[in-house]
Amino acid sequence: MEKTRDILAINVGSTSTKVAFYRDSERLVQESIAYSAADLARCASLKEQLPLREEGLRKFIEKNAIDMGKVDLVISRGGLGRPGPAGAYTIDEAMCDDLMQGKYGKHPSALGPSMALALARQHRMPAVVIDPPSTDEFQPLARVSGLPEIERKSVFHALNQKAAARKAAGQLKKRYEEINLVVAHLGGGITVGAHCRGKVIDCTHGLNEGPFSPERAGALPTQDLVDLAQSGRISPKDLARKLVGQGGLAAYLGTTNAVEVEEAVKKGDAKAELIYRAMAYQIAKDIGAMAAVLWGDIDGVVLTGGLAHSEMLTGWVRQQTKFIAPVFIFPGEDEMEAMAAGALRILRGEETPRDYQP
Repeated sequence: MEKTRDILAINVGSTSTKVAFYRDSERLVQESIAYSAADLARCASLKEQLPLREEGLRKFIEKNAIDMGKVDLVISRGGLGRPGPAGAYTIDEAMCDDLMQGKYGKHPSALGPSMALALARQHRMPAVVIDPPSTDEFQPLARVSGLPEIERKSVFHALNQKAAARKAAGQLKKRYEEINLVVAHLGGGITVGAHCRGKVIDCTHGLNEGPFSPERAGALPTQDLVDLAQSGRISPKDLARKLVGQGGLAAYLGTTNAVEVEEAVKKGDAKAELIYRAMAYQIAKDIGAMAAVLWGDIDGVVLTGGLAHSEMLTGWVRQQTKFIAPVFIFPGEDEMEAMAAGALRILRGEETPRDYQP
């Protein structure tokens, strides 16, 4: 009988830390540790958040009587590190230093690898990340922006996009590396990627391209954006917040809650319907653009992420894109499950983690 594997998965987000304990692919316990705005406001930097987040992790381990001496591997959601190919990476000091310094971008996900490395050293086990958001498999054509001073970059929901793509491949009874898909992650941020035989050769940027989302403005008319920035009507700091955090549904409708928006649409709110349809329209439009990237040779369109629970939204997107290829809908963004599956591949020798290149 094959040995069972114990896995601890850590996913640090902006206002919460999700932790799960797996035995092989079975999730035995999971918790989302929430932090209030007041808690986080007391931390002037990501580094100052680390003790707070580590304390929550320690309490989870103690409360659930997890024997860390028997854990085979700890896996964390990756952060915005040096761009590189998809797959697993061994967590080391160089990776953690780049993430904590924000060398390639700042996001609370930077804390997870540091937390995982501390546990790994204490209990003498491996620590890895898999498919981090800085995954970069772009083809050269995708990097050209239109200005030589600016290069398009790969920053997207790699972990969930690739997990959903593998699910679609399973339903098609093919390997992910054998098919072409357009995958749209629909959440607080929205990214739409062209998956060409196992590689994401182009994708909208998770912070400043693509469709608007519940809290992000997405791609904007550039000259109008420059004019707004120079108008004196808004400070650079407030404009940055409008673009990421207070844009999209929040800016138009005063809420980031898609359920509230959908209820308003059902009650006949014409403005809510226009804006919600516009978001679906932009998602469909970018799916069409990524279909062109793949020369129309597409096995499926995949909709995933938290917003994929909205049958209204996905219904509109499906109607506008079903001519391209069959549409698969995998609601939610079970990044914990994706991490556990990746950890199992590593422990079974099916995948070998790379070394991080600072």
